[in-house]
Amino acid sequence: MSPFPREAYLPLTPYAPDRRPIEIDLSDNTNRWGAHPDALTVVREADPDELIRYPSVYADALRDAIARRHGVPGSAVATGCGSDDLLDSGFRAICEPGERVAFIPPTFSMIEIFAQMNGLKAVPVGDGVGSLPSPTELVEAAGGPGSRGLIYLCRPNNPTGEVQPRAWVDALIDAVGPRGPVIFIDEAYADYADDSVLERAAGSERVVVLRTLSKVYGLAGLRVGFAVGAPQVIAEIEKSRGPYKVNRLAERAAVTALDDADGWIPTIVRQTREERAYLMQALRARGLRPLDSGANFILVPLPDGQDTDTVTAGLREGGVAVRPFPALPGLGDCIRVSIGPREELDRFLAELDPILDPSLTGNNR
Repeated sequence: MSPFPREAYLPLTPYAPDRRPIEIDLSDNTNRWGAHPDALTVVREADPDELIRYPSVYADALRDAIARRHGVPGSAVATGCGSDDLLDSGFRAICEPGERVAFIPPTFSMIEIFAQMNGLKAVPVGDGVGSLPSPTELVEAAGGPGSRGLIYLCRPNNPTGEVQPRAWVDALIDAVGPRGPVIFIDEAYADYADDSVLERAAGSERVVVLRTLSKVYGLAGLRVGFAVGAPQVIAEIEKSRGPYKVNRLAERAAVTALDDADGWIPTIVRQTREERAYLMQALRARGLRPLDSGANFILVPLPDGQDTDTVTAGLREGGVAVRPFPALPGLGDCIRVSIGPREELDRFLAELDPILDPSLTGNNR
């Protein structure tokens, strides 16, 4: 009899988003203005010998660049193959099998999967969009004071775009105390928001902040992420994630992008915020109720009588891809739309209009 699969893996299925080629892809929240130009130069001018040599064991140059960029010690930084690599490694490094990962739904879909893969129990807390549980509720759900569990918080949250109030986040950090669960704060989209808690992570054994270069830096294809936390916590995550996780070209490109010598990143952030406001207004003018967002995407609940399958299929026929989120708690069927240049957003709106029923949206345009 075959020894596979492990019992914990029986409910799991491979991650399978729709990645068919399409003219305008607004489904995955990458940088629609392109990759960081300095990183592109590094890749285009790479020495072929780079490909026959192993990368740095723990991406020392990248760690130093992150430390410079964010004003933290290098010993407080771990790197990985995207931030989800570090989430997976962190779950494994901090929790014993059977312990808990508390989170507020809906959030990043891989959290429950990583918990299952690592023999942990994923515990949703709260009633869905529009209500935050108390910090004490989250701590108790993760195992309570003195436990070795985890709390996962995505800020800004994916897929809703919500930015939990800073006072609430600070209260959560205070609630875990010096011996409570570890809080993983996923700041994949923090560059587009107004606030970060990264500065608290480097000095706390109970907070780890995760970032990625897949979004504002436009380097999703190179898979570069990092975590910031107390050096003793980071050391355990690096043990778990293992060596050679960031390839040579990715490391060199990421270092150059992080240095951002010509100030490209602030321009991208400004353009994204401007187009986010434009799309929000345009959707509201159509009678829709998009959620406020601090990220580079907007979540749009569909009106009664519309469903994600019909809307996403209709948009795809018109050459535009968005991400479907069926039956979200408290919201119902939704689509998530990445922010891009004005011409891409206008194309999305033009393809959306004939799909939506004016009698359902209240749109009389």
